Amino acid sequence: MADRRILVLGSTGYVGGRLVPLLLERGYAVRAAGRSVDKIRARSWGDKVEAVQADMHDSEALKRACEGCSAAYYLVHSMAKPGRDFAEQERDAAYNMVRAATHSGLERIIYLGGLGEDRADQPLSKHLRSRAEVGRILTLGSARVTTLRAAQIIGSGSSSFELVRYLADRLPFMITPAWVRTRTQPISVRNVLGYLAGCLENEATAGLTLDIGGPDVLTYEELFHLYSEVAGIPRRHFLPLPFVTPRLSSFWVSLITPVPMALSRALIEGLRNEVICRDERIRTLVPLELLSCREAIRRALEKTEQQAVETCLFDVGSACMPEWASADDPHYAGGTRFEMGYKARLQGDPDKVWEVVERIGGERGWYYGDPLWRLRALIDRVLAGPGRRGRPHGTGSPRVGDALDFWRVLASDKGRRLLLLAEMRLPGEALLEFRLDPLWEKTVDLSMTAKFLPRGLTGMLYWYAMYPFHVILFRNIIENISDLAGTHLYEPPRRVV
Repeated sequence: MADRRILVLGSTGYVGGRLVPLLLERGYAVRAAGRSVDKIRARSWGDKVEAVQADMHDSEALKRACEGCSAAYYLVHSMAKPGRDFAEQERDAAYNMVRAATHSGLERIIYLGGLGEDRADQPLSKHLRSRAEVGRILTLGSARVTTLRAAQIIGSGSSSFELVRYLADRLPFMITPAWVRTRTQPISVRNVLGYLAGCLENEATAGLTLDIGGPDVLTYEELFHLYSEVAGIPRRHFLPLPFVTPRLSSFWVSLITPVPMALSRALIEGLRNEVICRDERIRTLVPLELLSCREAIRRALEKTEQQAVETCLFDVGSACMPEWASADDPHYAGGTRFEMGYKARLQGDPDKVWEVVERIGGERGWYYGDPLWRLRALIDRVLAGPGRRGRPHGTGSPRVGDALDFWRVLASDKGRRLLLLAEMRLPGEALLEFRLDPLWEKTVDLSMTAKFLPRGLTGMLYWYAMYPFHVILFRNIIENISDLAGTHLYEPPRRVV
């Protein structure tokens, strides 16, 4: 198997990030593709794969990624991106994949889609209809396509599980749309991975569309009750009302849970469709011991409590440096970019300083003005932004590509630099950098710098309105980092940019 190179598209996503180590364990040579090679290399398995840069909307890069591979896993989607027509995005990506597969002579494609039947009396949601369309497009090329159709995936960090977990944990009573009585057939992420790997090893699955699901069929109301029972919390109560629309539901779900509004809306709209397996051939073609929904929930809760979540829904996001941030155009070239930074000289152990810097965010907060950060996160949630997502991978060192509250980690150079890209709703683009510059023994300069590319007049007004808050926050954050690290400040933080 080792000489059969397998391409994984979406390798740093929720499913892809768990599939890659499984394929490596089974002896496959894996080529992991993504928009950021650094993000791939930052994974625990990053040094065991061939990492390649490939945007699904760059047909030439996709062709290069497919060259020399015998099979590819297609695990990408666009529905979590706000302000875009994700169906059009997915359609374009699928056609690019067809062209790349045909050009490179790819033999097989294994695609993870969604369950659901498009009926006249109950048409599929836009999300499920798009998933089905992608599956049809992929079959237009020369590669033999295996389509696996799944309902909700139950596993620590999955969007479906996190939506149920946060709603059940935080709301003893819920007013819901009628979809709470719709039937579904969830499947554990362990079984999804087993089916994905098993299809690669069984040529008889090539060219087939197969339904995959767990052994339990239940309504969403029953799913919530089962979660409550396994989690040891009181039974939750529901009041289904016909006037509660998916759009309204997605708004309050995004306020209660960390699931982004764009993603929650796509998921909730799909909940009106019954998603159960009509075809059980997969159980003969790829025999697996299926986990019950109860067992899948129990395992997901255990991993969440132990902070041993390998991948999560927040892993989806670009970790590419914005072009404007690295451009070195002279000032007379035009354009508006803002920058502000503070620096302080600290006497003490630089390693202690870095330990404090890399633990920033999440439950520890931002070391000063936490009420302001929480208010900003709440405003962001109302505006359909990510809000305060915390640290999904526990308290360890941040990795390139990790979500850190409403930021995305672009660089994490141990002991030197932490660079964050803002994913909050802004009238522009923003970066935040913490940098440590060692001087002589036990002395280090600590700097905190913000860069902002405004979008029109609104962006410029936003920068000037936030400027006084930045001054107060930056100075106090640096001072508090010094205190927490047990270092001595030579002088108060000073403005350097």
